[in-house]
Amino acid sequence: MSDTGSRQERRRRPPKPLDSARLEELALRYVARFSTTAAKLERYLRRKLRERGWDGEGEPQVERTVERYVELGYVDDEAFARMKSGGLLRRGYGERRVERTVERYVELGYVDDEAFARMKSGGLLRRGYGERRVRQALGEAGIGEDLRERVRPGGGEARRAALTLARRRRFGPFGAGPLGTGPLDRALREKQIAAMLRAGHPLDNARRIVDAPSAAEVEQWAAGADDDEEP
Repeated sequence: MSDTGSRQERRRRPPKPLDSARLEELALRYVARFSTTAAKLERYLRRKLRERGWDGEGEPQVERTVERYVELGYVDDEAFARMKSGGLLRRGYGERRVERTVERYVELGYVDDEAFARMKSGGLLRRGYGERRVRQALGEAGIGEDLRERVRPGGGEARRAALTLARRRRFGPFGAGPLGTGPLDRALREKQIAAMLRAGHPLDNARRIVDAPSAAEVEQWAAGADDDEEP
């Protein structure tokens, strides 16, 4: 077979089905080439899944992949909207026309404040940040008070976030040495509570974890709250 025939055969060969590594590679290439939004990246990945199929373990984690890229700052809906707005202004478009363009992007789903707020909130909670830090981060991103209230974490989410932080930072009964061997000394206790407060957790939750006699008790406390309860 000639070289030309081999090249044509390679071009006709269908691409391999996606797995986790190939899905990640597609996402990374896309955000490297384009300034985009979470909604646009998710649509792109789902289109590729329809075209190529899935050959990985379990279900394709499209939403989690997009969420991670938002957390890493590779995808930023607010930055995209500001860049688009700034570009239009520099090209001589009036402010009202810029507003209409941004509104159209919202209508098309390219910019979705609620999706961004839920994704940002979920990412921060999974990293161990509390409600106050979540609200602060959303406010800095331009999310309005009403929407911040709608995506406010419930009691169960708030407790699980506090548990995540305690495990990661080895606070209270998760500290080094045998668990549940007695209370912390006063200086260490105050230091750990202060760290939990800085991470956005309420004082009651911080005290409950730091003063807990055992890790099992903290885990039971975190599992015992519903997400519709107050934090």
